[in-house]
Amino acid sequence: MSLDTTDSALLALLQRDAQLTAQDLGDRLGLSPSQAGRRRQRLESEGYITSYRAVAAPEKLGLGVEAFIRIVMATHTAENARDFVRVTRTTAQIVGAWTLTGEADYLLRVYCTDLADLNRLVQQVLLPHPAVSRVQSQIVMERVKPDAPLPV
Repeated sequence: MSLDTTDSALLALLQRDAQLTAQDLGDRLGLSPSQAGRRRQRLESEGYITSYRAVAAPEKLGLGVEAFIRIVMATHTAENARDFVRVTRTTAQIVGAWTLTGEADYLLRVYCTDLADLNRLVQQVLLPHPAVSRVQSQIVMERVKPDAPLPV
């Protein structure tokens, strides 16, 4: 199915504030609350909306260091890749992980309490992995644009 302009507007509103009620959505979209609610349910059931979540403030949680870590693998076996992906999924500080084209094989987004915590992650978790050849960390100095809604 393709999205009409009302569906796109509904998605844009929900990406900015997932707590909007059917009444709020209806008011903003010129729909009745029941029409807005049905559209929302349809977008959920068809997989356009995959989840709802609260975005926590890292600094309030004591997570003072955000960094991106590029990983270059030494070996590219299926077993090593599965094991490395398992590490990314089970290490709490790693909040995002992507496979890449180009020089690096993986890009990790991490939040740590401080530089010592980041150092422990690199030295005790990532570098000792048998498939990892090189680790390059880049510490975020300032977030100039937070994670934004998808363009719809």
